[in-house]
Amino acid sequence: MKIGFVSLGCPKNLVDSEVMMGRLVERGHQIVSDAGQADVLVVNTCAFIEPACQESVNAILEMADYKRSGCVQRLIVTGCLVERYRDEIRREIPEVDAVLDTNQVEQIVAACEGRQAAPSQTPYLYDEHAPRLQATPAHYAYVKIAEGCDHTCSFCIIPRLRGRYRSRRPESVQAEVASLLARGVREIILVAQDSTGYGEDLGLRDGLALLLERLAQLPAEREYWIRFLYAYPNRVTQRLLEVMAAHSRIVPYLDLPLQHASAAVLKRMRRGGSAERFLRLIERVRRTVPEIALRSTFIVGFPGETERDFEELCRFLEAARFQHVGVFGYSDEECAPSFRLTGKVDRRTIYNRKRRLMAIQRKISRAWNRILVGRELPVLVEGPSPESDLLWQGRLATQAPEIDGVCLINDVEGPLPARGQIRPLRITRAHDYDLVGTLLAPEPRQQQPQRQAWPELVHIAR
Repeated sequence: MKIGFVSLGCPKNLVDSEVMMGRLVERGHQIVSDAGQADVLVVNTCAFIEPACQESVNAILEMADYKRSGCVQRLIVTGCLVERYRDEIRREIPEVDAVLDTNQVEQIVAACEGRQAAPSQTPYLYDEHAPRLQATPAHYAYVKIAEGCDHTCSFCIIPRLRGRYRSRRPESVQAEVASLLARGVREIILVAQDSTGYGEDLGLRDGLALLLERLAQLPAEREYWIRFLYAYPNRVTQRLLEVMAAHSRIVPYLDLPLQHASAAVLKRMRRGGSAERFLRLIERVRRTVPEIALRSTFIVGFPGETERDFEELCRFLEAARFQHVGVFGYSDEECAPSFRLTGKVDRRTIYNRKRRLMAIQRKISRAWNRILVGRELPVLVEGPSPESDLLWQGRLATQAPEIDGVCLINDVEGPLPARGQIRPLRITRAHDYDLVGTLLAPEPRQQQPQRQAWPELVHIAR
């Protein structure tokens, strides 16, 4: 059969989609990109917040049109939305033939072939033996090192959707990464709901540091990058930072989703911390890994967030000087504990606070980017730019795919680039989030441009 996939949500969900597609291909089915050519359509949904739920519902309804028109034989819905609204999906969208929750990934073949899917008996966690059909560009791949979450953040429903935290064995992750590198992948991106919690359930101390150290020493014919996402602030150990500093294959990049800086708001979020504690952590990170780029995310408009709380967040952002920041307006989820909190902030105020915080960050990002003009740094070439056929696009080690800026290549010295090459880039121009530069000729492996520490950001352009 020909099977079409729609995968929504985070990279962790994308890995589930890749495993499901791999199972189907292993069975002899064909994955197609055109829904109109498919015999079966699968929608792997996200349900983290209400906008994600609405996007998932819209995708299901769009695919249901193909079912009603007779173009496809079956419609399958999988993922987090099933965990929240299994009965409602079956009742309200009769075109759906089967629903699979997050623990029924391996039942996708049965569902697509019209057989009864077995109920999930144990929490699901894939391993290196699971077939995967890579959906990302060939030069980078996500590797899920753990599933679920043990944190009790009041705004989050992930523990309800995905269950308790459970880590893969280090040997399993290592085997999968080695296989991906052998296939030509140049960037491995480790993901989990909290990557810094990796290995605790296995009895490992500093499990993420141990895993990174093993992965950074894998034999490979070509250079490769290792990145990990989603570090919980109170689990960033000195050992982890020292491993990052010691291995050039571990990119100097740390994603710290702090969510806020006001101690009062963080307490209501059930996260703890304060602006002062976070600034001490940031100073320690930059002292240990001077070339590191820091990313964080923040929620504005959380219940009870006063103007004073928000002003404290603004001052913190100016003091922390993150290279990359994402800002989200609070989403009031009925299933989350924060839904029961008083002091709800109106939507207009949330919108205005989000805009103001991003305006502050835009100036900081621009200032960091201007520092890079004139430098020569390794860039991972990704191919022609979506913006123009006249440009190519790449990313520095300090730019994660899809969430940070990119490097636009407007001139090439030496041979024409190929997707997945790591080559020196001379940066010639800086924008708020993106950089522009000249791609230089490849250098011998031992002469690749070295990491360069960031200077102190003493002035933020107005």
